[in-house]
Amino acid sequence: MDLNKIYLGDCRELLDQLKDTSIDSVISDIPYGISFDFWDVLHKNGNSALLGSSPAQEKAGKIFNKRGKPLNGWSEADKKIPIEYYNWCRSWTDKIFRVTKPGSSVIIFAGRRLSHRAICAFEDSGFIFKDMIAWNKEKAAHRAQHLSKIFERRGDLINAKRFEDWKVGNLRPIFEPILWFMKPYKSGGTIADNFLEYNLGAYNEKIIFNYNQMASNYINFESKKTDCGLHPTQKPLQLMKFLIELISVEGQTILDPFVGSGTTVLACKILNRNFIGFEINKNFFDIANNRINDHLRMENLF
Repeated sequence: MDLNKIYLGDCRELLDQLKDTSIDSVISDIPYGISFDFWDVLHKNGNSALLGSSPAQEKAGKIFNKRGKPLNGWSEADKKIPIEYYNWCRSWTDKIFRVTKPGSSVIIFAGRRLSHRAICAFEDSGFIFKDMIAWNKEKAAHRAQHLSKIFERRGDLINAKRFEDWKVGNLRPIFEPILWFMKPYKSGGTIADNFLEYNLGAYNEKIIFNYNQMASNYINFESKKTDCGLHPTQKPLQLMKFLIELISVEGQTILDPFVGSGTTVLACKILNRNFIGFEINKNFFDIANNRINDHLRMENLF
Protein backbone atom coordinates (compact mmCIF):
# COMPACT_ATOMS: atom_id res chain seq x y z
CA MET A 1 0.00 0.00 0.00
CA ASP A 2 1.11 3.54 -0.72
CA LEU A 3 1.84 5.92 2.14
CA ASN A 4 -0.16 9.09 2.75
CA LYS A 5 -3.32 7.70 1.22
CA ILE A 6 -6.79 6.89 2.50
CA TYR A 7 -8.31 3.64 1.23
CA LEU A 8 -12.05 3.06 0.90
CA GLY A 9 -13.18 -0.23 2.39
CA ASP A 10 -13.53 -2.43 5.47
CA CYS A 11 -10.36 -2.32 7.57
CA ARG A 12 -10.68 -6.03 8.30
CA GLU A 13 -10.04 -6.70 4.61
CA LEU A 14 -7.61 -3.85 3.94
CA LEU A 15 -5.38 -4.77 6.89
CA ASP A 16 -4.55 -8.02 5.10
CA GLN A 17 -2.81 -5.98 2.39
CA LEU A 18 -0.31 -4.45 4.81
CA LYS A 19 3.09 -6.07 5.32
CA ASP A 20 4.13 -7.54 8.66
CA THR A 21 5.66 -5.01 11.11
CA SER A 22 5.23 -2.14 8.63
CA ILE A 23 3.37 0.27 10.94
CA ASP A 24 5.01 2.37 13.65
CA SER A 25 1.90 3.35 15.59
CA VAL A 26 -1.89 3.21 15.42
CA ILE A 27 -4.15 6.07 16.49
CA SER A 28 -7.87 5.79 15.86
CA ASP A 29 -11.30 6.83 17.05
CA ILE A 30 -13.01 3.48 16.71
CA PRO A 31 -16.79 2.86 16.84
CA TYR A 32 -17.96 2.52 20.45
CA GLY A 33 -20.64 -0.09 19.78
CA ILE A 34 -23.35 1.85 21.63
CA SER A 35 -25.71 2.28 18.65
CA PHE A 36 -24.93 6.00 18.40
CA ASP A 37 -25.55 5.92 14.64
CA PHE A 38 -25.97 3.30 11.91
CA TRP A 39 -22.19 2.76 11.63
CA ASP A 40 -22.02 2.16 15.38
CA VAL A 41 -24.52 -0.73 15.48
CA LEU A 42 -22.17 -3.68 15.89
CA HIS A 43 -24.58 -6.25 17.25
CA LYS A 44 -27.18 -8.50 15.68
CA ASN A 45 -30.18 -7.56 17.79
CA GLY A 46 -32.10 -4.91 15.92
CA ASN A 47 -35.43 -3.29 16.74
CA SER A 48 -37.79 -1.16 14.70
CA ALA A 49 -37.29 1.71 17.17
CA LEU A 50 -33.47 1.61 17.06
CA LEU A 51 -32.03 4.81 15.55
CA GLY A 52 -35.52 6.21 15.24
CA SER A 53 -36.55 9.33 17.09
CA SER A 54 -39.07 10.26 19.72
CA PRO A 55 -40.88 13.62 19.90
CA ALA A 56 -38.59 14.61 22.79
CA GLN A 57 -35.48 13.83 20.72
CA GLU A 58 -36.79 15.73 17.71
CA LYS A 59 -37.33 18.70 20.00
CA ALA A 60 -33.76 18.41 21.32
CA GLY A 61 -32.38 18.91 17.81
CA LYS A 62 -29.02 17.67 16.53
CA ILE A 63 -27.52 16.51 19.84
CA PHE A 64 -29.69 13.46 20.53
CA ASN A 65 -31.76 12.91 17.41
CA LYS A 66 -31.46 9.11 17.24
CA ARG A 67 -32.81 6.56 19.68
CA GLY A 68 -30.35 4.06 21.13
CA LYS A 69 -31.12 1.09 23.32
CA PRO A 70 -32.08 1.66 26.97
CA LEU A 71 -29.55 0.53 29.59
CA ASN A 72 -31.70 -2.46 30.45
CA GLY A 73 -32.12 -3.35 26.77
CA TRP A 74 -35.31 -4.28 24.97
CA SER A 75 -34.87 -8.04 25.17
CA GLU A 76 -32.68 -10.83 26.55
CA ALA A 77 -30.65 -10.71 23.33
CA ASP A 78 -29.45 -7.23 24.25
CA LYS A 79 -27.41 -8.74 27.07
CA LYS A 80 -25.13 -10.20 24.38
CA ILE A 81 -24.16 -6.77 23.02
CA PRO A 82 -20.95 -6.46 25.11
CA ILE A 83 -19.61 -9.85 23.96
CA GLU A 84 -20.62 -9.06 20.38
CA TYR A 85 -18.61 -5.84 20.63
CA TYR A 86 -15.64 -7.83 21.96
CA ASN A 87 -15.94 -10.25 19.03
CA TRP A 88 -16.09 -7.35 16.58
CA CYS A 89 -12.89 -5.88 18.05
CA ARG A 90 -11.21 -9.28 17.88
CA SER A 91 -12.05 -9.44 14.17
CA TRP A 92 -9.31 -6.84 13.55
CA THR A 93 -7.05 -6.61 16.64
CA ASP A 94 -5.01 -9.68 15.60
CA LYS A 95 -4.40 -7.98 12.27
CA ILE A 96 -3.23 -4.81 14.04
CA PHE A 97 -0.81 -6.90 16.07
CA ARG A 98 0.66 -8.43 12.91
CA VAL A 99 1.32 -5.16 11.10
CA THR A 100 2.78 -3.16 14.03
CA LYS A 101 6.44 -3.09 15.05
CA PRO A 102 7.84 -4.15 18.44
CA GLY A 103 7.16 -1.40 20.95
CA SER A 104 4.45 0.19 18.80
CA SER A 105 1.84 2.26 20.59
CA VAL A 106 -1.81 1.72 19.73
CA ILE A 107 -4.03 4.53 20.99
CA ILE A 108 -7.77 4.25 20.55
CA PHE A 109 -10.79 6.17 21.74
CA ALA A 110 -13.41 3.98 23.37
CA GLY A 111 -16.80 4.48 24.97
CA ARG A 112 -17.05 4.26 28.73
CA ARG A 113 -19.67 1.52 28.63
CA LEU A 114 -17.76 -1.02 26.51
CA SER A 115 -14.13 0.10 26.80
CA HIS A 116 -13.36 -2.92 28.99
CA ARG A 117 -14.33 -5.21 26.11
CA ALA A 118 -11.94 -3.38 23.78
CA ILE A 119 -9.18 -3.73 26.39
CA CYS A 120 -9.74 -7.49 26.62
CA ALA A 121 -9.74 -7.81 22.82
CA PHE A 122 -6.38 -6.07 22.49
CA GLU A 123 -4.88 -8.03 25.39
CA ASP A 124 -6.10 -11.30 23.90
CA SER A 125 -4.38 -10.34 20.64
CA GLY A 126 -1.06 -9.94 22.45
CA PHE A 127 -0.92 -6.23 23.29
CA ILE A 128 -0.01 -4.81 26.68
CA PHE A 129 -2.56 -2.43 28.18
CA LYS A 130 -0.22 0.44 29.00
CA ASP A 131 -2.58 3.08 30.37
CA MET A 132 -5.94 4.80 30.17
CA ILE A 133 -5.88 8.53 29.50
CA ALA A 134 -8.83 10.54 30.75
CA TRP A 135 -9.66 13.23 28.20
CA ASN A 136 -11.60 16.07 29.79
CA LYS A 137 -13.73 17.45 26.96
CA GLU A 138 -14.75 20.45 29.13
CA LYS A 139 -18.16 20.49 27.42
CA ALA A 140 -20.60 17.62 27.09
CA ALA A 141 -24.31 17.42 26.39
CA HIS A 142 -26.44 15.80 29.08
CA ARG A 143 -29.57 13.80 28.39
CA ALA A 144 -30.53 12.52 31.87
CA GLN A 145 -34.27 12.90 32.34
CA HIS A 146 -35.97 13.99 35.57
CA LEU A 147 -37.83 11.06 37.11
CA SER A 148 -40.58 13.51 38.07
CA LYS A 149 -41.29 14.21 34.38
CA ILE A 150 -42.09 10.55 33.79
CA PHE A 151 -44.63 10.57 36.60
CA GLU A 152 -46.07 13.89 35.39
CA ARG A 153 -46.80 12.33 31.99
CA ARG A 154 -48.58 9.52 33.82
CA GLY A 155 -50.65 12.01 35.75
CA ASP A 156 -49.05 10.86 39.02
CA LEU A 157 -48.39 14.25 40.59
CA ILE A 158 -47.77 12.82 44.06
CA ASN A 159 -44.75 10.79 42.94
CA ALA A 160 -43.68 13.60 40.59
CA LYS A 161 -43.31 15.84 43.63
CA ARG A 162 -41.79 13.04 45.69
CA PHE A 163 -38.98 12.32 43.20
CA GLU A 164 -38.34 15.79 41.76
CA ASP A 165 -34.63 15.62 42.77
CA TRP A 166 -33.98 12.33 40.98
CA LYS A 167 -32.86 11.64 37.41
CA VAL A 168 -32.62 8.58 35.18
CA GLY A 169 -29.69 7.92 32.84
CA ASN A 170 -26.05 8.79 33.34
CA LEU A 171 -24.03 11.64 34.78
CA ARG A 172 -22.77 14.29 32.36
CA PRO A 173 -20.09 12.49 30.24
CA ILE A 174 -17.38 15.10 30.69
CA PHE A 175 -14.46 12.68 30.26
CA GLU A 176 -13.73 10.18 27.54
CA PRO A 177 -11.34 7.23 27.92
CA ILE A 178 -8.39 6.96 25.55
CA LEU A 179 -6.88 3.47 25.69
CA TRP A 180 -3.12 3.14 25.26
CA PHE A 181 -1.68 -0.23 24.28
CA MET A 182 1.85 -1.29 23.43
CA LYS A 183 3.06 -4.20 21.35
CA PRO A 184 5.67 -6.10 23.41
CA TYR A 185 9.25 -5.33 22.49
CA LYS A 186 11.66 -8.11 21.54
CA SER A 187 12.29 -10.72 24.20
CA GLY A 188 15.83 -10.75 25.55
CA GLY A 189 16.22 -7.00 25.10
CA THR A 190 15.12 -3.91 26.97
CA ILE A 191 12.77 -1.12 26.07
CA ALA A 192 15.81 1.13 25.67
CA ASP A 193 17.27 -1.30 23.12
CA ASN A 194 13.93 -1.37 21.33
CA PHE A 195 13.84 2.44 21.19
CA LEU A 196 17.34 2.54 19.69
CA GLU A 197 16.25 0.19 16.93
CA TYR A 198 12.71 1.42 16.20
CA ASN A 199 12.20 4.76 18.02
CA LEU A 200 9.23 3.05 19.67
CA GLY A 201 8.26 2.15 23.21
CA ALA A 202 8.76 5.46 25.01
CA TYR A 203 6.97 8.82 24.99
CA ASN A 204 8.13 12.42 24.64
CA GLU A 205 7.51 14.22 27.93
CA LYS A 206 8.43 17.63 26.54
CA ILE A 207 5.51 17.42 24.13
CA ILE A 208 3.13 17.20 27.07
CA PHE A 209 4.32 20.55 28.38
CA ASN A 210 4.33 22.06 24.88
CA TYR A 211 0.57 21.47 24.82
CA ASN A 212 0.14 23.01 28.30
CA GLN A 213 -0.75 19.69 29.87
CA MET A 214 0.43 18.05 33.06
CA ALA A 215 2.65 14.96 32.84
CA SER A 216 -0.24 12.74 33.88
CA ASN A 217 -2.92 10.56 32.34
CA TYR A 218 -5.47 13.39 32.65
CA ILE A 219 -5.61 15.84 29.74
CA ASN A 220 -7.77 18.83 28.78
CA PHE A 221 -8.66 19.60 25.16
CA GLU A 222 -11.76 21.53 24.16
CA SER A 223 -13.30 21.29 20.71
CA LYS A 224 -13.21 24.48 18.65
CA LYS A 225 -15.75 25.50 16.00
CA THR A 226 -13.42 24.13 13.32
CA ASP A 227 -13.48 20.73 15.07
CA CYS A 228 -17.20 20.24 14.52
CA GLY A 229 -19.66 19.60 11.72
CA LEU A 230 -17.90 16.97 9.61
CA HIS A 231 -18.62 13.87 11.70
CA PRO A 232 -20.97 13.25 14.65
CA THR A 233 -18.05 12.11 16.85
CA GLN A 234 -15.35 14.38 15.42
CA LYS A 235 -12.31 14.86 17.70
CA PRO A 236 -10.29 18.08 18.15
CA LEU A 237 -7.37 18.47 15.76
CA GLN A 238 -5.17 19.73 18.60
CA LEU A 239 -5.86 16.59 20.62
CA MET A 240 -4.88 14.31 17.74
CA LYS A 241 -1.70 16.31 17.15
CA PHE A 242 -0.84 15.92 20.83
CA LEU A 243 -1.25 12.13 20.74
CA ILE A 244 0.79 11.82 17.54
CA GLU A 245 3.70 13.88 18.87
CA LEU A 246 3.56 12.08 22.21
CA ILE A 247 4.44 8.67 20.76
CA SER A 248 6.09 9.20 17.36
CA VAL A 249 8.87 11.01 15.54
CA GLU A 250 8.84 12.66 12.13
CA GLY A 251 8.90 10.24 9.22
CA GLN A 252 7.22 7.38 11.04
CA THR A 253 4.05 5.78 9.69
CA ILE A 254 0.78 5.95 11.60
CA LEU A 255 -2.24 3.84 10.74
CA ASP A 256 -5.83 4.91 11.32
CA PRO A 257 -8.16 2.01 10.43
CA PHE A 258 -11.30 4.09 11.16
CA VAL A 259 -10.58 7.43 9.50
CA GLY A 260 -13.99 9.09 9.84
CA SER A 261 -13.63 12.76 8.87
CA GLY A 262 -9.84 12.42 8.70
CA THR A 263 -8.65 14.35 11.76
CA THR A 264 -5.88 11.88 12.58
CA VAL A 265 -4.48 11.70 9.06
CA LEU A 266 -4.69 15.49 8.71
CA ALA A 267 -2.71 15.87 11.93
CA CYS A 268 -0.13 13.41 10.56
CA LYS A 269 0.24 15.49 7.42
CA ILE A 270 0.71 18.68 9.42
CA LEU A 271 3.32 17.04 11.67
CA ASN A 272 5.37 15.37 8.92
CA ARG A 273 4.32 11.82 9.75
CA ASN A 274 3.34 9.32 7.08
CA PHE A 275 -0.14 7.88 7.32
CA ILE A 276 -2.30 5.09 5.98
CA GLY A 277 -6.04 5.39 6.53
CA PHE A 278 -9.04 3.13 6.03
CA GLU A 279 -12.66 4.28 5.89
CA ILE A 280 -15.67 2.15 5.02
CA ASN A 281 -18.17 5.00 4.53
CA LYS A 282 -17.93 6.76 1.17
CA ASN A 283 -19.25 10.07 2.50
CA PHE A 284 -16.67 10.25 5.30
CA PHE A 285 -13.99 8.98 2.90
CA ASP A 286 -14.67 11.96 0.63
CA ILE A 287 -14.72 14.40 3.54
CA ALA A 288 -11.36 13.16 4.80
CA ASN A 289 -9.75 13.39 1.37
CA ASN A 290 -11.12 16.88 0.89
CA ARG A 291 -9.54 17.98 4.17
CA ILE A 292 -6.16 16.63 3.09
CA ASN A 293 -6.46 18.27 -0.33
CA ASP A 294 -7.48 21.59 1.21
CA HIS A 295 -4.42 21.46 3.46
CA LEU A 296 -2.14 20.74 0.50
CA ARG A 297 -3.63 23.66 -1.45
CA MET A 298 -3.00 25.98 1.48
CA GLU A 299 0.59 24.74 1.73
CA ASN A 300 1.16 25.52 -1.94
CA LEU A 301 -0.02 29.09 -1.46
CA PHE A 302 2.89 29.86 0.87
